[in-house]
Amino acid sequence: QVQLVESGGGLVQAGGSLRLSCAASGRTFSSYAMGWFRQAPGKEREFVAAISWGGSNTYYADSVKGRFTISRDNAKNTVYLQMDSLVPEDTAVYYCAAKVNGNALSRWSYSYWGQGTQVAISS
Repeated sequence: QVQLVESGGGLVQAGGSLRLSCAASGRTFSSYAMGWFRQAPGKEREFVAAISWGGSNTYYADSVKGRFTISRDNAKNTVYLQMDSLVPEDTAVYYCAAKVNGNALSRWSYSYWGQGTQVAISS
């Protein structure tokens, strides 16, 4: 088992930045690959970014590539999502998730989820 708690969401203007954090507790954090997903009202939960257990491999949705950066600090049991050049379309609840196996881009591969943090971008 691993417990995940997101933080860092908020309301910012378009063009601004936010840094989301996801703190993990429970089983060894470094055993898990981590992902960020988001869900806007009335839409499916979608993949945003993922990072391998050691941090050497990262993956991004095309919509955020070049604007968002995922990273992790295994010593602190934390994964981050740095979000720059934010646009109103980035407005959503952002979730972090942990997985052991499976496709990093698929929500169905992830076994553990946080409660989410709201991100709102004003135009």
